[in-house]
Amino acid sequence: MNLKEKIYDLLRWSEKYTKTDMVYLVKGGFWLNLAKVISSVSAFLLAIAFANLLSQETFGMYKYILSIASILAIPTLSGINTAILKAVAQGKESSFTHGLKTRLHWGALSSLASLGLAGYYFFNDNLSLTFCFLIVAVFLPLMESFSIYDSFWGGKKLFKTQSKYTIITQILAVSILIITLFLTKNLFIILLAYFISYTFLHFIFLQITLKKLHSQKTDPKTISYGKHLSFIQIIGAVAKHFDKILIWHFLGAIPVAIYSFAITPPEKIKELFYTLGPLALPKFSQQSLKNLKSTLLKKVLKLFLILIPIAGLYVIFAPIIYKILFPPYLNSVPYSQIFVLTLLLTPQTLLSTLLTAQERKKELYIFQLTSPILRILLLLILLPLYGIWGAIFAIIISDFSSLGLLLFLFKRM
Repeated sequence: MNLKEKIYDLLRWSEKYTKTDMVYLVKGGFWLNLAKVISSVSAFLLAIAFANLLSQETFGMYKYILSIASILAIPTLSGINTAILKAVAQGKESSFTHGLKTRLHWGALSSLASLGLAGYYFFNDNLSLTFCFLIVAVFLPLMESFSIYDSFWGGKKLFKTQSKYTIITQILAVSILIITLFLTKNLFIILLAYFISYTFLHFIFLQITLKKLHSQKTDPKTISYGKHLSFIQIIGAVAKHFDKILIWHFLGAIPVAIYSFAITPPEKIKELFYTLGPLALPKFSQQSLKNLKSTLLKKVLKLFLILIPIAGLYVIFAPIIYKILFPPYLNSVPYSQIFVLTLLLTPQTLLSTLLTAQERKKELYIFQLTSPILRILLLLILLPLYGIWGAIFAIIISDFSSLGLLLFLFKRM
């Protein structure tokens, strides 16, 4: 037997213990994880550039604008991507073009909202933010809508192609941003570099993807389901970026920068495990709920146990990492060491993916509304009282509560 056959047999043998299709997981997971690793490394290099080349105040403004932009992107209906992935996995590829047109159509609302913000800052004599939100108005709907190509390749389980496009996009876009930071410290130009690079690259890969559509089958429920997913994610999208907006409002731009550098390394570590969701969604869509309920909790527990030592190692080495790579942000270290507790909650991705794959709309509504509302309320209470520490503990408490809610909903299904 050659090495490849031995590895294959080993993976098949391990399935009696993991209760998982290990060949599929390793094959698909290799490419998705490679993309995540390269994306994380790219983002890490970009963070080093931001930390050492840009002032804390300018970086804080940059993060504030991107946080607002993420909320303004809500009308582009990002949930359609997930619905398209599910439809493509079931052989209904024609739903893809309907999804693209719907996202572009609704994206016009994002432009209008951003123009409204630009007008607000113009009449308040803040020309810097006026120009920034004009950039957002032009590029945001296109950048978000064009990204739908990723769901096609995920639905086809062609993770190598999907990962290849992600890797190329990240390397080129981050390279452009780093070069821009070396050439200028102008926030307006930095934002232009960000939006133009991602929009252009998404457009190229979208065109390639459109040429690969073959099946004329469509699912009339795809757009409706995608809208459902988008609407129930509205409060979640707000909650995800509400922390930086509140810190900007109560504390200013520099604390936004300090907080952003505190949460970025743990968030990048968590992203390495988010590939579980895209890997699981096509599989969960094709399995019965009864079968999934009998095996999923054991997988969640095993992943939780793997994450404990990773979080512990981060706590130990965080001071060294910041001292070497992010010297202007040493005051972010204590916040980051506590925030890494959220890494332990990554397994809940599998539970939320189950709800999506099985189209459990009632449970999705409960989860996607309750958890973000709790986070927003905790941020409103704790952040004004305790500053950055209030934001850190608000997120930790809300994330642990979310896991508890998911387990409750899972048991009742």
